Amino acid sequence: MELAERIVRDPGILGGKPVIQGTRLAVEFLLELLESGVSGEELLVNYPGLTREDLEACRLTHLG
Repeated sequence: MELAERIVRDPGILGGKPVIQGTRLAVEFLLELLESGVSGEELLVNYPGLTREDLEACRLTHLG
């Protein structure tokens, strides 16, 4: 799966905010956690459905 395909918007999920595909984890939420000092490794442990590629897609979305 391409990184760009990992981020989706659906009006029925979190009001259409960008989320990781197949989850209700908002990109904004994950980026806030990373910016507050939570490590990517901690996120992967706390959210087992999340992958390193998902986190990379969040970072790229934020930069784009």
